[in-house]
Amino acid sequence: MAALVLFCALIPAMPRAQEPLPIPRFVSLRASEVNLRTGPGVRYPVEWIYVRKGVPVEIIAEFENWRKVRDWRGTLGWVHRSMLSGKRSLVITGERRALRSDPSLQADIASLIDPGVFGRLEKCEEDWCLVEIGNESGWLQRFEFWGVYPQEALE
Repeated sequence: MAALVLFCALIPAMPRAQEPLPIPRFVSLRASEVNLRTGPGVRYPVEWIYVRKGVPVEIIAEFENWRKVRDWRGTLGWVHRSMLSGKRSLVITGERRALRSDPSLQADIASLIDPGVFGRLEKCEEDWCLVEIGNESGWLQRFEFWGVYPQEALE
């Protein structure tokens, strides 16, 4: 029995299969030019070309190496997984938003951000998220931008 225990201890552990990532989930575009196709493969026509790195998209389906994504305007299409990054980003929606120095409506306003402006998502605490837009960091409420789920924990 002792020999069996010793033998088992010397065998390297089998690698575990990677757990599948949740769907839906937010990611961003890795490159400054990304083709959005009508289906999951290069034989499908390009319907749209994104020309900005870091645009937030939501993965809503997967097929082999292809990801079906939706952007903040509701545009749907397929992107190769190599064109996506796990870095989180956001786009300001609605009206002009106040970037605040602390997660509070009473906090000082660091700057005003126009709709359509992109930024980086750092972390979220309850109803507020720390973001970086240009050279400024500050806090926005979750509903003021697109790129995070209402109850999503993000550190």
